[in-house]
Amino acid sequence: MRTFNRLFPFIILIITASFSSARDLTGRYEKAELFLPKNISKLVKNIYLNPYWIGGNADFWYVLQTENGKRYMLFEFGKKTVRPAFDHEKLSGLIFKETNKKISPDSLTLDHPEFSQDLKMMTFSLNGKKIKVNLENYSIETAGEAEEKRNPAESISPDKKWVVSLNDYNLFLKNIETNEKVALTSDGMEKYEYANPANNWEKLIDVSKGDLYDPHIDIQWSGDSKKFVTYKIDKRKVGLMYLYQSTPDSGFRAKVWAYERAIPGEDAIMQEFYVFDVEKKEQIRLDIPAIPDICMSFGPQWMEGSDKIMIGAYQRGYQSQDIYLADANTGQSKIILHEQAETMIETQLTTCRWIKNNEEFLYTSERDGWNHIYRYDKEGRLLNRVTQGNFVVTGITGIDEKNNKIYFTACGKDTGMDPYYVQFYSVGLDGEYLQLLTPENAYHNILLSPDHTHFVDNYSRIDTKPVSVVRSAIDGKIIHQPITADTEALLASGWRFPEPFKTKARDGETDIYGAIYYPSDFDPNKKYPIIDGTYSGPQAVRTPKTFNSAYRSFDVSFAELGFIVVTVDGLGTAMRSKKFHDFSYKNLGDIGAEDHIKAIKALAAERPYLDSTKVGIYGHSAGGYDACRALLTHPEFYSVGISSAGNHDNRIAKAWWDEQYQGLIGAHYDEQSNFNLAANLQGKLLLVHGDLDNNVNPTSTLRLAGEFVKHNKDFDMLIIPNKNHGSVFEVPYFLRKRWDYFVENLAGIDPPKNYELKSY
Repeated sequence: MRTFNRLFPFIILIITASFSSARDLTGRYEKAELFLPKNISKLVKNIYLNPYWIGGNADFWYVLQTENGKRYMLFEFGKKTVRPAFDHEKLSGLIFKETNKKISPDSLTLDHPEFSQDLKMMTFSLNGKKIKVNLENYSIETAGEAEEKRNPAESISPDKKWVVSLNDYNLFLKNIETNEKVALTSDGMEKYEYANPANNWEKLIDVSKGDLYDPHIDIQWSGDSKKFVTYKIDKRKVGLMYLYQSTPDSGFRAKVWAYERAIPGEDAIMQEFYVFDVEKKEQIRLDIPAIPDICMSFGPQWMEGSDKIMIGAYQRGYQSQDIYLADANTGQSKIILHEQAETMIETQLTTCRWIKNNEEFLYTSERDGWNHIYRYDKEGRLLNRVTQGNFVVTGITGIDEKNNKIYFTACGKDTGMDPYYVQFYSVGLDGEYLQLLTPENAYHNILLSPDHTHFVDNYSRIDTKPVSVVRSAIDGKIIHQPITADTEALLASGWRFPEPFKTKARDGETDIYGAIYYPSDFDPNKKYPIIDGTYSGPQAVRTPKTFNSAYRSFDVSFAELGFIVVTVDGLGTAMRSKKFHDFSYKNLGDIGAEDHIKAIKALAAERPYLDSTKVGIYGHSAGGYDACRALLTHPEFYSVGISSAGNHDNRIAKAWWDEQYQGLIGAHYDEQSNFNLAANLQGKLLLVHGDLDNNVNPTSTLRLAGEFVKHNKDFDMLIIPNKNHGSVFEVPYFLRKRWDYFVENLAGIDPPKNYELKSY
């Protein structure tokens, strides 16, 4: 009896604390709602400078957020000063005279504003008219009709003499001056047609009506308007995927939608390329082999007036790439560059830029283990390497041919910095005089002026306030800071900067990086369940690196509910060395779980407030695959998972993504299917999918559900009507349901009953 008396106050304390937490949850939900991406964006101003360059000039205009609304501002490079782009009061008065609608000077939203080079005139569209304003005396005149919406089935030549139209799967040419119209082709037919964009898998077909012909012409004119190049697409062997819409906009009959989709190992849309001479009315087939639409890389691009065309293409499996140079007069072509890889070529890093009046080109390749720039002559002979070293070139930003200089972004060059931080460099075409233009230890988003004299640099980290400056493109010196980020309201709300961290991968040697999100009332003396925010798709880096990506993450709202959210990029993710990236090749089922688990355990060993005995995981798309697979392969560590839009078996997914990172179809596809591991489920799992998801088809989730049913496994599932891959995030119920699931199953607390998100 004495033992019970001694324990009774402790039991009461636990119960009281539990009920206190439950009562406090509604307040946490309200705070989490405030921290959802769409809402939290309202708490900051001027965190990113977006310049609109004025012609080929060095000046630009931008929008400044103010306490009362916004103002249009002008940066004058010559004066190195900022001023209002115009008198807002006078312009709002002019608009009132034109429309009889009063508008505040702080609420102006101009449609397609353009400034003259001397900054004395401005035009914009208003009520279907093009309005020209003299900014010296504020006189106003109509400068013609506003630009009409282009007919998607027509294309006008650069010299405005010809119109090519698409009708009944064929091409027609009209002389604008004489109105004469002739047929250029007659052999086009359904599913074997001309110039209609080949990548049509996002187009939904109402099965009850069939595939209605919807021409959207896609042709490339030569600069002299003498020829154009396009393709003939063959869709006759491409299979369809289907969506079942149980809740149509009207009526009581469900609808079935179809869309064209090549899945791994199946036939894709094929493209044959043709040149048309509009004066001779001739059609010439380029002797380039038909290219699967999923394998197009560059072009078609006109190279020399109307004589040469460049086209780049990968082979299925993405282990090789060819760049063709074709003669537009004869159709003859040759391969001027062949790139081969033992694993795969990363498409998002590969760039081809022609220079020197098409006498040379720049090409990026990971052939030495890091993505770098190489310079070739037009015949494909290597002239020189432009960059080299243990770092990754992420893109060519600009080419100043007058000064033989290349501007590019890269990450990982400074070994004392997070290797994912992008910096900006210039280098000579010969590879000499490499210069760093952004020395700050941060991630730099760059917008280079058209004349290559200066650039806008928006730089930040997840643990610092963002900075936006104008810098010299010669030496990187700061010229001006047109805006100052305002984060006072955000910080006053209790929002906390996430914490970046570095740890070792499973091999004990390789550095991997992540971030930690804390609740606003974080108490280091308490114990917090952990949520692993995951996306191991090899094309991506899930851990945020900039303020903009960090403060708008869904991780913020999850943390606010009383969790600590950890995100980490393990072996196989993007933007590191090819060796690092290749870890995931034909190995998507790994999902980096061992790296995540090792990282979380290491963090918990150093931080007593992290409870590594209570770990949940969530993700969307490839992250949805991860979240489910984590429970199936590591049930000893992950106990709760939320998997939305998961691509649970890559054999029923889009061919291009899977074949790039999984290679051609083989036994490894079966080994990495979540379907085959359904019997392993032990924890609590919520499956979510939009029923109109034409990116990751709902079949993926439904077939997985069938496997769980077959193995008598408990799980939860939510199908969201009338939502596709991205629009599920517009559904408040989905967002709240994710919160509830972790609160109930990971924290062990009853969530607020039917909490309603009111401001989302």
